[in-house]
Amino acid sequence: MKPAIKKYNQLLSNIGNVIKTGRDNALSALNEQLLLTYWQIGWQIVEFEQHGNTRAEYGTALIENLSKDLKLKYGRGFSRSNIKLMRLFYLKYPKFKEFDTPEKSQTSGKLTWSHYCELLEVSDDMARTFYNGQCIKENWSVRESRRQIDSALFQRLALSKDKNAVLALVSKNHGIAKAEDLVKDPYVFEFLNVPAGKRISERSLEKKLIDNLQNFLLELGKGFAFVARQFKITLDNTHFHIDLVFYHRILRCFVLIDLKINKVRHKDIGQMNLYLNYFKEEENNECDGDPIGIIIAADKHEYLVKYATGGLSNKIFVSKYQLYLPDKELLEQKVREIIEGD
Repeated sequence: MKPAIKKYNQLLSNIGNVIKTGRDNALSALNEQLLLTYWQIGWQIVEFEQHGNTRAEYGTALIENLSKDLKLKYGRGFSRSNIKLMRLFYLKYPKFKEFDTPEKSQTSGKLTWSHYCELLEVSDDMARTFYNGQCIKENWSVRESRRQIDSALFQRLALSKDKNAVLALVSKNHGIAKAEDLVKDPYVFEFLNVPAGKRISERSLEKKLIDNLQNFLLELGKGFAFVARQFKITLDNTHFHIDLVFYHRILRCFVLIDLKINKVRHKDIGQMNLYLNYFKEEENNECDGDPIGIIIAADKHEYLVKYATGGLSNKIFVSKYQLYLPDKELLEQKVREIIEGD
């Protein structure tokens, strides 16, 4: 009986795989058809407007009238805000219908209408292109997409780059190829929900980040795996503790993070240099690349950081953190200054 049971279990497993694949394909096809339907609705509205019929028949209440009539005839899903988004969907993705275009290939079964509702709220075309690519590449949920957009991820990454690097950030969807690609400035820890004006200690900040590890990893970016907290090093009977240690799966190296609730001092950079030298000698395996150090502080002096890290063979980066969402309009203005600087 045992061979028969084994064969039956294999049959059951094979059928299960067929069912799962079929359901996944059906959901993907349904999602794709829904997106195409909404795109075509947007196209119909824009065509109607461009032929000058808007004022003649509906005046400025076109969207409102469409919403009321479509809901009566076809049920839910046609609110004024949703119809506005359908119109915007066509305007921002005009080649979506063409199967052989980059716009279409980026969407097949990968992004839902809820993803596009978040993306269409991004007014800057470059930023939207970046987030569109990242949603697909990083497999962001709608919630993750919303957080990254709200925390101005594109602008924070772009501010540390020159014009060509900003353009590459969009066209290459920010592939991680070197240590510099890991670092953001500032890091945003709004998910810690620290009340405004409350003083927080370094140990408390560290604990809150670990307690919110999923959100912290999302803020750090792709490829980080948590290794240890308060990693102990002993040298000449003196004990040191590295706040947080991660391993980066893409760059294949340790990433050491030190948290500072005040302005970074030159001795903090020297201490990180010590940690990196120790890891190279004592913790790295043959297949590991040189470790990277990131000091995340409440504030920093640009020239102090420049001169303190200059000439060091180790990769040490200093970034600021903030506990509340950044002023996106100010960040967008700074990015535009970079792009238009020539």
